[in-house]
Amino acid sequence: MAWSGRLALRTLPGHSWVRGSSPAVLSRLRDAAVVKPGFLSVAEEETLRRELEPDLRRRRYEYDHWDAAIHGFRETEKSRWSEASQAILQRVREAAFGPGQALLPLVHVLDLEPRGYIKPHVDSVKFCGATIAGLSLLSPSVMRLVHTQEPAEWLELLLEPGSLYILRGSARYDFSHEILRDEDSFFGERRIPRGRRISVICRSPAEEVGLGEPGQPPAAC
Repeated sequence: MAWSGRLALRTLPGHSWVRGSSPAVLSRLRDAAVVKPGFLSVAEEETLRRELEPDLRRRRYEYDHWDAAIHGFRETEKSRWSEASQAILQRVREAAFGPGQALLPLVHVLDLEPRGYIKPHVDSVKFCGATIAGLSLLSPSVMRLVHTQEPAEWLELLLEPGSLYILRGSARYDFSHEILRDEDSFFGERRIPRGRRISVICRSPAEEVGLGEPGQPPAAC
């Protein structure tokens, strides 16, 4: 029997996956905060989930992140993938990163329990570069970005299971980002119920750290 663990959520045709505080903010971040809904098929999502599950099951959910940015999570980094998963990650690289752009060799995998969330934060420039791209598995969620100097400027991304989000440039460095906890999980007036969420995140390297050098991973979403 086919796996059916994905929480059902599908937007209507023409529905937006991005909303913001003003047309100016939407225009400014049009290419810096991108959502590609339906990037994964259900079968591709299951391929990734089944490959990740054995390692994740060996880890306990944690409630104290090293920089206090995440609550109710477990995480790992992975460099070896099945052929099918490698093909999926290659599509992510082609969709989110420029030709020949270097990527960190370890893919960051973050597993949030249903009550887990990620607090507002700006990723450290010491640990990854200008672009991050994440696949969302299992549960829909809402990512909120807020300008660090002008908090009235904000953007929200609706991340459905199977979607790909891309943050680059100004969205990475001028805005904090967070994954809303279940009780706060709304996209406009629409309730977005949270369940367990796995994100698979590819990152460009920080120039000052260099490709493959050790460093504490950021609290990526």
